[in-house]
Amino acid sequence: MDRIGIVGIGLSEIRSTSPGSSFKELMYDAASAAYNDAGINPREDVDSFVSVDEDFNAGTSITDEYVPDQMGAMQRPVQTIAGDGLHGIITGALQILTGAFDIVVVEGHSKASNIDYPDEIMNLAVDPILQRPLLPHPLALLGLEKARYLSTTETTDEGCAAVVAKNRRQALKNPWATLGANLSIQDVLSTDPLSIPLRKGEVAQPVDGCVVLVLASEKKAKALKKKPIWITGMGWNNDAFAFELQDGATATKLAAQMAYKTAGIKNPKGEFDFAEVDDFCSFKELQHLEALGLYETGEAGRKTQRGETSSTGKFPVNPSGGSLGMGHLLDATGLLRTAMACFQLRGEAGPIQLKKATSAVVQSWRGVPTTSAAVITLVV
Repeated sequence: MDRIGIVGIGLSEIRSTSPGSSFKELMYDAASAAYNDAGINPREDVDSFVSVDEDFNAGTSITDEYVPDQMGAMQRPVQTIAGDGLHGIITGALQILTGAFDIVVVEGHSKASNIDYPDEIMNLAVDPILQRPLLPHPLALLGLEKARYLSTTETTDEGCAAVVAKNRRQALKNPWATLGANLSIQDVLSTDPLSIPLRKGEVAQPVDGCVVLVLASEKKAKALKKKPIWITGMGWNNDAFAFELQDGATATKLAAQMAYKTAGIKNPKGEFDFAEVDDFCSFKELQHLEALGLYETGEAGRKTQRGETSSTGKFPVNPSGGSLGMGHLLDATGLLRTAMACFQLRGEAGPIQLKKATSAVVQSWRGVPTTSAAVITLVV
């Protein structure tokens, strides 16, 4: 696969609530930062724009109508991806690979504090015949899935809680993070039950913010940046729609295999210096690490408890703090994970900079009740 370069990164402030900014202002802040970083003028240099958004979350239909003004995208192709941020990145990369585009901008945002009934939106994605009438809450599906994961992998509750403690602690040093905390495993296990065996302290909290990335063809990336971040592989997959037919993180496993194949990676173990993966809830980080082939089934929880996946461990996972430490940015989450990985690869991660960061794998999952997964591999 021809390499696609990430040449611009822009973030707005990421906060639990942003009463002083509309979603358009968050987008403008992030876009301005990304364009300055890439050294481009959007009205002259950008060929296409991709916006990652969900109409239900936005509270309006055809949300790409509200993108051009603040993105500098007038009279340019603009499309919306109703998926995760990584799907947006892959869409932009595929546009460049056609040869018709040199520079594509990908945007994703969350204005979660504006959503009055987030659980109702989530519930609309649940099977309306067999599941929705029976579930007290859509996150009950996560409780059932965690129970199955613990049973089939012999992972412990302590192993899952260790993910929360690690990510919240790592977020303390991240200036972009909002939910950093020094928690023990017992602190996490002492939080109220949400859907047994899942506890409230194991689920990421929504936040407001925006992320914008500028993608470029290899030739253009080399002209714009001395040190672009290269996308070397990408993959995506979906499992069955019906929850009872889903099989753990099979979609992530298949998406990873696709990404590794395009990147020419035969054995992912030892291939990457760190990972930024979806951790919407505690066990998902473990499940995704195993699906990515970075750990054997049932191994990730034990390794996390031993400190192997901490920022100072053998294989750092979510050194940014992940969604548990930074907050969940809804459909922009995959973009945020990618931005954090790029800062590491550039050596610009500040207080959370790893000693070695030359290659990374980034994975996303769109959330309950979907099985939409995407994976990209990055090198500097």
